[in-house]
Parts: sequence; structure tokens; C-alpha cells
Amino acid sequence: MKKKFEAVSEPETPERGEKLQKVLAQAGFGSRRTMEEWIANGGVSVNGEPATQGMRVVTGDLIRTDRRTIRVGEREHDVRILLYHKQEGEIVSRDDPEKRTTVFDKLPKLRGQKWTAIGRLDFNTSGLLIFTTSGELANRLMHPRFAVEREYAVRVQGKLSEEQMEQMLGVGIELEDGRVSFDKLLDEGGEGFNHWYRVMLKEGRNRIVRRTFEALGLTVSRLIRVRFGLINLPPRLKRGMTAELGTGEVEQVLEWVGLNDTNEPQSDDLAMSEVALNPPVKVAVRPAMVKKAVAHKDLRRAKPSVHKKTKTNTGVKR
Repeated sequence: MKKKFEAVSEPETPERGEKLQKVLAQAGFGSRRTMEEWIANGGVSVNGEPATQGMRVVTGDLIRTDRRTIRVGEREHDVRILLYHKQEGEIVSRDDPEKRTTVFDKLPKLRGQKWTAIGRLDFNTSGLLIFTTSGELANRLMHPRFAVEREYAVRVQGKLSEEQMEQMLGVGIELEDGRVSFDKLLDEGGEGFNHWYRVMLKEGRNRIVRRTFEALGLTVSRLIRVRFGLINLPPRLKRGMTAELGTGEVEQVLEWVGLNDTNEPQSDDLAMSEVALNPPVKVAVRPAMVKKAVAHKDLRRAKPSVHKKTKTNTGVKR
């Protein structure tokens, strides 16, 4: 009997290098989609040749854009993440016609990169503000489909009724730009006319916390962001001060949003929804919560803490 011989396919050779738009995004130029538009419009070259869609680059390649030039693999272009304790009376903008104090004046200077703010805080809001040199990281954390949790300490003039609290956690409050409901609402107590609450929601519409309380007839007299995603405001970080995450902590953040995977997701939308619903239990860039700070009306009175893993029998303490 004649033996049947089947054709044996050779294993595919993995493509070398990283996608050009990913490298540009991680260097802080903008989102991957924006980088794809730059490439399509002829605004990017690699080693002196016009870049094309799908092009990959390796260490040592020279990338030029209208803004600046980078060399792939240089250490100075590693992703950096900076925490800043914003004060009231500062704006999150590089240019202000009124010449008010901007948070960018307080940040350390960079060479060949720029700080991108992950979200904003309005003029009268204080607390945690995060900056990064990676445009792709900023885009993932700010995109509505990613549904990153934002947690605030809120001091209001007056007190919510039980019915109002149930409404804010249930059907929500109707605002001029759509309905909003909180994922968490805790009564933190208070003295006299002022009352403190801790709220958490997964969107960042302009002045959304203030407008929600105002829709119920309560004026917000103080608003402090104490957490954004998996990063909390460190109690030791005083107002107007910055603190940069270490290499290991940056890697945890990148892993949490799916930016350091060896296999790049086929769909950005799918990747974002999966991470948002099922964050890895390895995430540990979470100092102790600042509940005591709210009770004492001043974040600076909270006890210091460090970035450590806090595990329970079900995983990382959330």
C-alpha cells in the first residue's frame, strides 16, 4: 500500500518589531488612531522614507514627524507616569487667556517628550491628577468605553435624603447632557451645615459631580478626587506636590490596560471592554484609601501609606 504524504507547512515567522503607530502613541504623540491618520497623510517618515500603514519598526530606527524626531528603543522614551495633588485655583491647560496658574507649571521638565493629562479637574476641584508621557495610555484611560472608575470626596451644603441617595444609585439624575447615576455613594457624616459623601462613577463629563448634586438642590463646597482607576491619591502627597511611579508600578498600570501584552489585540474596543470588566487581580498600585482624610476634612492629615499588595481570600483588596 502506498503511503500518503501530507504537506507539512512551515511555522510562521513572527513579524519583527513593533507597529509604528503603537511606538508613536507610547512616545506621547497621540492615540493610535491619530497616528494612523498622520501616517496616511504622509506626516511620518522612518529612516528617511515615507511611512506606510502597517509598518513595523525596530530598535535604532529613526522616526520623524512634524513635531519631533525619536529613535526607537531610547531609554528616555520609556513610559512615565506622574501623580500630582492639584490645588483649587489651578487650571488643567497649557494656555489660558486669563493667565491663571496652570498645573503644567508645576511638573518636572522633560526632554523630547511631553506630559499628557489623564482627564481633567475643574478650576475649583482638587485632588489626584495623573500625567503620562504615553498618548496611548492616556487615550485608553480617558476613553468612555474603558469605563475607568473615578472616586471623589464631596462636601456639600446640606444633606441628601434617603430617597435622593436611592435615586442617585438607581435610576439616576437627569442632566442637560444625559442621565447620570453613581456606582457608589457613601455617607461620611459631617458637622453643622456641611456634610461629606464619597462617590464613585465611571465617566468624566464636565463638572458631572457638582452638577448632579446641584440638580438636587445641594451646593458642592469642596470636591476632591481621591482615586482614578487603580491609582489612589497617596496621603503623603501634599497639595501642589508631584510623585512619579516606579518602573514596576508603571508596568502594572500598562498591564491593567493591556498595553504591555506580547500579542496586540485585534480590536481596541474589545480590549478595552475586557479590561474594564475583568481587571487582572495582579493590580497593586493602590495605597490605603483616604477615608480618615475625609473625616478630618483635610487630606494632609491622613496617615502615610505605600504602594503595596493587599490581598484577601478572593484576590486583591478592592
